[in-house]
Amino acid sequence: MSSITLCHYGQLPAVRIAAPGGAHAIVTLYGAHLVAWQTDDGRERLFCSARSALDGSRAIRGGVPVIFPQFAARGNGMRHGFARVSTWRLDDSGVEGELAWASFALTASDLDPAHAQAWAHGFALELKVALQGNALELTLDVRNDGADAFAFSSALHSYLSVDRLDGASIHGVQDDVLRIEDKFDEIFLEVGNPLELRQLGAALTLCQQGFPDAVVWNPGQSDAAALADMEDDEYRRFVCIEPALIEPHTLAPGHTWHGWHRIEAEAQP
Repeated sequence: MSSITLCHYGQLPAVRIAAPGGAHAIVTLYGAHLVAWQTDDGRERLFCSARSALDGSRAIRGGVPVIFPQFAARGNGMRHGFARVSTWRLDDSGVEGELAWASFALTASDLDPAHAQAWAHGFALELKVALQGNALELTLDVRNDGADAFAFSSALHSYLSVDRLDGASIHGVQDDVLRIEDKFDEIFLEVGNPLELRQLGAALTLCQQGFPDAVVWNPGQSDAAALADMEDDEYRRFVCIEPALIEPHTLAPGHTWHGWHRIEAEAQP
């Protein structure tokens, strides 16, 4: 049964989006963070760490964090920006045929004082999460509501679930097939469409617009062991393939930037 309902994920208020075909997703208001997505075959497609804080004390480890207005430490602000640790609002939702969706909003007036002081620009973010059958679409709009231009970077830091890291392969980010067995962190500029994540019995096809780049990341054994919010062996269960805008984009007053990402699951022989 299709529905848009309020729920909790850990201690965090969240929204559950259920499509008519059986697919469903959960988005926490903290960070507008997509923490779970099951396709209509009942398979969970995202990874979320068993040790992740789910009380708003720190960013969630897993799912799809929204990175804005800074990527990693490439700037003077908070690493990966404040969007993933701010409380968003459910702005709108609906069910249309086989599609179910919800949109979430964050503006400068929603920020806590420390973040508002550190990044004093008028802005509005909207994240729309839509699902249907075996496909998920994420759209992120950034609008400049202020009087001055500002520059920003962004990414959708997708933690994609795999049965075994060393049994998965990534296609499309480079000329050769990319396989990862341990620590890996690389930015691929100006990638094309589509990208693919393949593993035995399943594949994900990834498409993006607005985001010109892709980031592939896994902490590997040593870095995972050093992370307080990840079990030592959990690095084997995911790979991050992130649509990204790495070089800062300057947005003029009154203008909007639009980014789009689609993930579609396909069965493999």
